[in-house]
Amino acid sequence: MHVHVEADSHGHLSLPQPLMEASGKYFRAADRTPSLDSIAETYRGLNMAAVVFTVDARTRLGHEPNSIEEIAEGAARNNDVLIPFGSVDPLTGADAIDRARRLAGDWGVRGFKFHPSLQGFNPADERFYPLWEALQELGLPAVFHTGQNGMGAGLPGGAGIKLGYSNPLLLDEVAADFPDLQIIMAHPSVPWQDEANSIATHKANVFIDLSGWSPRYFPQSLVKLAGSVLQDKVLFGTDFPLITPAKWLDAFAELPIRDEVRPKILKHNAVKLLGLEDHGER
Repeated sequence: MHVHVEADSHGHLSLPQPLMEASGKYFRAADRTPSLDSIAETYRGLNMAAVVFTVDARTRLGHEPNSIEEIAEGAARNNDVLIPFGSVDPLTGADAIDRARRLAGDWGVRGFKFHPSLQGFNPADERFYPLWEALQELGLPAVFHTGQNGMGAGLPGGAGIKLGYSNPLLLDEVAADFPDLQIIMAHPSVPWQDEANSIATHKANVFIDLSGWSPRYFPQSLVKLAGSVLQDKVLFGTDFPLITPAKWLDAFAELPIRDEVRPKILKHNAVKLLGLEDHGER
């Protein structure tokens, strides 16, 4: 449920170079910018599908994103294994809504990715409610980064990136006011895991993806609930290319989660959320 495409075919990067270098160091990533077709080959070889996306933070960063249209084209070319999500910059106002509708209608994206800290916005601010209303009308899920992040890690002032915008409690307000918008809280939400657990338990339209951390470092509260009351609400994700599927799965195999729950987390919850039951599973 969580794979980044960090560069397009013209070599344009998703982030300014200092942020690319800082996050690569934070995650100790070997290959930060595999091509989309290379990503497809990796997942095809694993008999696995992946949601792919980038983040549009053009206003906050002063940096255009890598091509989202190219991601959609590449996913269509590799539609046996890749599912495209779009991204829009909420700070662009009405243009974000128009672009979201174009990406869904003309390019076939199946959801949207947001990173409130990187993009520099509070998702609970009612200025952005028209965007959430539009996504709700489109019937497409939205992934929001939550918790600590590697963007700007180790840089002075964290490159100005504010972690508080990624507090999952801000998404509780959005989930309450837009009950038909499917919200995926990306990552273990450290240091707010208990908040994330409560929101996913309370709101039927909120899910948690398990990307961005090796499962061996998951908070114990998340492991416990993933195997019990949240077994239908948590989703396999890696943050590839920063974490590889093999590394994630090896660590996940060591968690004390019942065997009958594992297929839900690894596949069936995502199949249901993405509506793949209606189109035939990849």
